[in-house]
Amino acid sequence: MTPAVSRHDPTGAVAPLVLDSPHSGEQYPPDFDHAAPRAIVRQAEDTHVARLWRGALAHGATLVEAHFPRAWIDPNRSLEDIDPALFAPGVRWPGPVALTRKSELGIGLVWRLAHGGAPMYARALTVEEVERRIDACWRPYHDAVAKAIDERHCAFGAVWHVNCHSMPAVGDVISDDPGRERADVVLGDRDGTTCEAALTRFVAEAFSSRGYSVAINDPYKGVELVRKHGRPAEGRHSLQIELKRTLYMDEATLAPNAGYARLERDLADVAGAIARYASTRSRAR
Repeated sequence: MTPAVSRHDPTGAVAPLVLDSPHSGEQYPPDFDHAAPRAIVRQAEDTHVARLWRGALAHGATLVEAHFPRAWIDPNRSLEDIDPALFAPGVRWPGPVALTRKSELGIGLVWRLAHGGAPMYARALTVEEVERRIDACWRPYHDAVAKAIDERHCAFGAVWHVNCHSMPAVGDVISDDPGRERADVVLGDRDGTTCEAALTRFVAEAFSSRGYSVAINDPYKGVELVRKHGRPAEGRHSLQIELKRTLYMDEATLAPNAGYARLERDLADVAGAIARYASTRSRAR
């Protein structure tokens, strides 16, 4: 049985760089009885993202990837971002609830809606099954990311964390930018709060110098993982990177397209540049 989470350690000299891919999971649990067609549900995946970034390992990065599907439970959400509409009338979530824009859109901790706004389930969920998903998938993923980041911070006195994602080329009806064409790459630092500004500028230039259009905090600013781990005053820098899916795959079939190999090479180069940046900055502390 595939584990919920895998950690890939560096194949080269270790750098103070940790990557994580929370939405690349493709292993669907047999009891995930979603009502929307599987092809629609899979549009939530960051298909291929962990594989695309695998070249970072040769530059000293550590990579953590999820194997469970994001639509099952989303590790880039807070445990409080729980949608009460998932449950039967009168059933209350036993823990704290803090609704966000994501849960209002139906894509909180556990997705209520699939891509395009289709209902994810034809039934109400139970509290017990959501709790099982948290224990089986959400907690192990967060534990793995936190452990990798803490290890590198302890070893180097600082750590740089890249939260890796992909995005549809055009926003759909459950996004904040419906119908709008997106840049090739979107960097999110929660309006400059999760990493040093120099890192955001450096990564933006690394992509733009390779011919990619780059936007910053538009439409994605970063969610739970960069919020949780991005504490630049403590030498903990977190940046979210979103890649436009049409750069590397057919959005309908999820099959790699002619651009896949080029993007894979460029991401290895960008990861190498970030690793060198991080190593230099850690020595300067």
